[in-house]
Amino acid sequence: MNKKRLGLLAMAMIFGCSLLLGAMGETTSSHAAKPLTIGFVIPLTGDIPKVGESSRYAAEMLREEIMAQGGLEVGGVKVPLRFIYEDNESKPESAVMTTLKLIDRDQVLAIVGPQSSKQAVPAGQVANDNRTPMISPWSTNPDTTLNRPWVFRAAFLDPFQAPVAVDFAMKQFDAKKAAVLFALANDYSKGLAEFFRADFESKNGQGSVVAYESYGDRDQDFSAQLTKIIAARPDVIFLPNNYNEVALIVRQASDLGWQGPFMGADAWGSAELMTLCGDLCKGHYFSTHYAAAGATGATKDFIEKYEAKYGYTPDDVAALTWDATRLVLQAIQATGGLSGNLRNDRASIRDAMAAIEEFDGITGSMRFDDEGDPIKCAVVVKINDAGEFEFTESVCP
Repeated sequence: MNKKRLGLLAMAMIFGCSLLLGAMGETTSSHAAKPLTIGFVIPLTGDIPKVGESSRYAAEMLREEIMAQGGLEVGGVKVPLRFIYEDNESKPESAVMTTLKLIDRDQVLAIVGPQSSKQAVPAGQVANDNRTPMISPWSTNPDTTLNRPWVFRAAFLDPFQAPVAVDFAMKQFDAKKAAVLFALANDYSKGLAEFFRADFESKNGQGSVVAYESYGDRDQDFSAQLTKIIAARPDVIFLPNNYNEVALIVRQASDLGWQGPFMGADAWGSAELMTLCGDLCKGHYFSTHYAAAGATGATKDFIEKYEAKYGYTPDDVAALTWDATRLVLQAIQATGGLSGNLRNDRASIRDAMAAIEEFDGITGSMRFDDEGDPIKCAVVVKINDAGEFEFTESVCP
């Protein structure tokens, strides 16, 4: 072999080695940039699909913002985000199955959701048993996080929300007698009704809740319960119900002659409430997590971006999902870098979430207590003549 051929062979070998090293470098880089996978258990179908839509929209808007900057910076490296959305169909059993799927098959690092307590309570048990961090943006029932160190929430609790509603009703309507209508099969509705009755009667005397009526799953006709309630002549009717049921109840109460006030809770806060309820809901009040009308700062920026992207004002579910997802991502960043061992990484994220001392969210500042529940303020909003959820007052622990 002549010198010329030897030289060409050497160059080819050097070039081949360079290609091999480059490929190895790409493999290493690709491995380092393995997406961070977060699961979302949300009601895209069923009774409250608007809740699922708001959840997905808010999460996607956040993911797209971060990906536009090259990914989430973790330990000095920009890492892509992968969000998986699973439909819990607004059913407890579906919430359990989809949570298990995300944990076992999709091997998510953490779970955001479910939203409603009816699904979050059983799903929380699954997440805790499988040592996977979970945060429910919207669930307010204490059982979601109780004795579950792997489960957190971004919303205040019903034992706090109920007195907010009671005190406001007493002040705003001079209410000395109240009635309650709630969904018996819904952990959220049933629990909040119980907390409201206990607090109202502690402040107004035994029997001051003059009517305490419930209805079953899938019920659409509430006339029998409302007839009893109206006959008891309460000063206010408390409705701790999902927005789709609120629209039916308010309309049927009006048809039966009720002209008094309703006091609602945070499940009223869907963007679809006014579409379903219309003018009949105007002038009523409910406790919730943030007020869109008149918002300022980061909250205003979030609302404007959401409106520009999706064409309507984000409800409290969207805002809470944004905050809950950011809490998970902040915890991932606080680990300083993940190991690739799923079990260990989930534990690191859980520990980092529990250690968050202060979080400035668009639904307010908060920190977690020992149960994974946020210490944060509630707001009372009025549905004004324009159908907007207008800030009335803030109540803090």
